[in-house]
Amino acid sequence: MKRTSSWLAGLAATTATTATAAALALASPYTFAADPITFGMMTESTGPSSEAGIYQANGAKLALDEINKAGGVLGHQIEVRNEDNQSTNPGSVLAISKLTSAGNLSALIATVRSTQIQAISPTVLRARLPIMVGGTDVGLTHANNPWIFRARPNDGYSAKVIADYGVNTLKLKKWAIVHSTDAFGNGGKNNLTEALKAAGITPVVVQGFTSNSQDFTPIVLAVKNSGADIVATYIANSTDVAIFGKQLRQLGVKAAWIGSPSVSTATAMQLAGDALYGSYSIADFAPDASPEAKAYAQKYRAVYKVEPDFYSAWAYDSVNLLALAIKNANSTKPDDIAKALRAIKSYKGVEGTYTFDANGDGLHGYNVVKNDNGKIVFVKHIDFAQ
Repeated sequence: MKRTSSWLAGLAATTATTATAAALALASPYTFAADPITFGMMTESTGPSSEAGIYQANGAKLALDEINKAGGVLGHQIEVRNEDNQSTNPGSVLAISKLTSAGNLSALIATVRSTQIQAISPTVLRARLPIMVGGTDVGLTHANNPWIFRARPNDGYSAKVIADYGVNTLKLKKWAIVHSTDAFGNGGKNNLTEALKAAGITPVVVQGFTSNSQDFTPIVLAVKNSGADIVATYIANSTDVAIFGKQLRQLGVKAAWIGSPSVSTATAMQLAGDALYGSYSIADFAPDASPEAKAYAQKYRAVYKVEPDFYSAWAYDSVNLLALAIKNANSTKPDDIAKALRAIKSYKGVEGTYTFDANGDGLHGYNVVKNDNGKIVFVKHIDFAQ
């Protein structure tokens, strides 16, 4: 059966086709079997989060090209078949349904949106295909779906790191929490509230908002009037981070700011400019956090001429983890891949060192980074025992 891979336009490079596969085979000293191993991937190719989708596709393609040029896996080339989810939950269900109904897949790759992963979980469970996800809501890997594997740390760890750094390093006690009211934001808010409670702190104000908002004035004023000396954010979309950041500074809030990974994404920094200067973020990917991360950042810059962030890094790791699982299992059967993923220990990826637990979580800590006048500077890594 003929299989093709559809890639995002622009930064996402070219469409991987049968002709491309033939060209790679001719350029490579390796001889590939006729049928490729195919992963299905959904990305936010269109809609308000489309820039994140470009980064995801870039990261996956970089891993794909490296693996195939090195000989593929089990004598087969790897392909990724992509479907656009239009940055929505209904679009995500449709994208995964299209991928799984087409057949001939060994595994799936989702997005970083926890709410989208919640929406597709029943379809994944029925399809019985291992899926790598980037959503960080704790519940995603605790929902009795054994096919979900996470290539980023979950928010149980992020909340502990935010609270630890804000309380013990920055020495700040009056906390405001601002969060999007989706699965990611609500989960992060709840986990951070619990982590602060363990430190003897009750937030002075907690404010939620609907993603893709344009006016944060009421929320910013509530933060300002609360007298908070630190603002902690769990905001799903980078565009929301930028708007909130600008309005926060325009209305004169001087409090320190530490937030989820969206605060240090390339998109947020480009849109917000100096409004993000001095802010802290927890980041699963930081170029200076490890030799693997540094090498990846250099490769990504060379190919795409832009800075990488976690949107691309977790997808790069996901493709490599799936390839490693297939190699270790010596099989392309979904059951065997899932079992092999769960057995991976101490694999050094660009996001961190992966040791999968029984729930399907591979990473167990976060980096703290700072926006130093527009440059992301690695501060420290905080890890927690499983």
